[in-house]
Amino acid sequence: MNQRLRELPSVEEIASRLEGRYPRRLVVSEARRVLTQLRASIRGGQPAGDSPEDLVAAELDRLSRPSLRHVINATGVVLHTNLGRAPLTRFIPIAGYSNLEYNLAEGRRGRRDVHAGGLLERLLERTAIVVNNNAAAVYLALNELAAGYEVLVSRGELIEIGDGFRIPEIMARSGAILREVGTTNRTRLEDYRSAINERTRLLLRVHPSNFQIRGFTEKPELKELAALARERGIPLYEDLGSGCMIDLRRFGITEPLVSESLAAGVNLVSFSGDKLLGGPQAGILAGDAQLVARLRRNPMFRALRVDKLICQALEQTLRAYLFDRADEIPAIRMLAQTPDEIRARAERVRTRAPNLRAELAPGESVAGGGSTPEQALPTWLIAVEGDAVELERRLRAGNPPVVARISDERLVLDLRTVLPEEEDALVAALQALS
Repeated sequence: MNQRLRELPSVEEIASRLEGRYPRRLVVSEARRVLTQLRASIRGGQPAGDSPEDLVAAELDRLSRPSLRHVINATGVVLHTNLGRAPLTRFIPIAGYSNLEYNLAEGRRGRRDVHAGGLLERLLERTAIVVNNNAAAVYLALNELAAGYEVLVSRGELIEIGDGFRIPEIMARSGAILREVGTTNRTRLEDYRSAINERTRLLLRVHPSNFQIRGFTEKPELKELAALARERGIPLYEDLGSGCMIDLRRFGITEPLVSESLAAGVNLVSFSGDKLLGGPQAGILAGDAQLVARLRRNPMFRALRVDKLICQALEQTLRAYLFDRADEIPAIRMLAQTPDEIRARAERVRTRAPNLRAELAPGESVAGGGSTPEQALPTWLIAVEGDAVELERRLRAGNPPVVARISDERLVLDLRTVLPEEEDALVAALQALS
């Protein structure tokens, strides 16, 4: 072991060989880090691998390339959380300066709210603001409207969504006091009515977008809950989660519309920008003007607001809805594809990779992103023969990486989530497998 430790080169030796290719300070830093790791490995009795110089060079090469990369999603999961949820509509970020918070017409400071807010107001006929995600939206609403006071929520709606986001925990952090009503499977209007007291500041409805309760279930209609809220002078707030703006039932997706909740009398709704809305990560709050004005004045609003890139991407997405061009939004276009259309694309891709051992097989796509549980869309898959684990690894290691899935011990690719302009790159990746 001591001999192997003595054979390690010094930091200076490695730096002298590599500093012409990279800045010296960076080479020295990485050389120290790699040598520290190698010494620990040798002391632990692990076998030697690549030379220290090669390890340092490989790490420097990795650092020189962007970590965030374009990926081809061939999983069939449209809102793939690990792949950025909704695929973005193509847009060119504004270079240089912008009028993010400058009123060009009046020549004075403006508000960044106006860029997306004006479009949301026309789409929903309600005042709206945008924060950085829906968890932030929930936190802001609870903190402003109910900190130190009680919020009534059905026991069956105390959900957990992705990455450990739990409604009870976010309520505790906001300063609001949770008061459960009803039971897991049955909550009646009278449960809310009997729980209201002088400390009640908010009725909360949470759409359980990532699970379903079946069997003996019951909950009041939104209109009934809204009527109770008006009767007692307490706002009704609904966390919708997925933010569905158009009726997707013709594509096989059933999800409540934001507009329907507002029409039912909900005073405030919140939802994500990067789920069924099909835009960038954002949290949108829309509802009664006086409530939204309170949220905007909350000091946390500034901490949770979005930047200029999100403003631009969200504005483009919302404008597509406003002018009836939802088919320009990639996620909506993917959901709208018919099985026959996907089969034709899959056959074309398979034909262009003639040496690939594969067949077409019926399968299912899903919306994903914690929405529409148990709602699958029929599709056609390219099922590749061979070692599925190794084939999946090779596709993932390509440039661009192709993320597929393994089903019944076969590698399968679903073209529902592959953009048309990505087909050439996918064909090249599949040809490299043969």
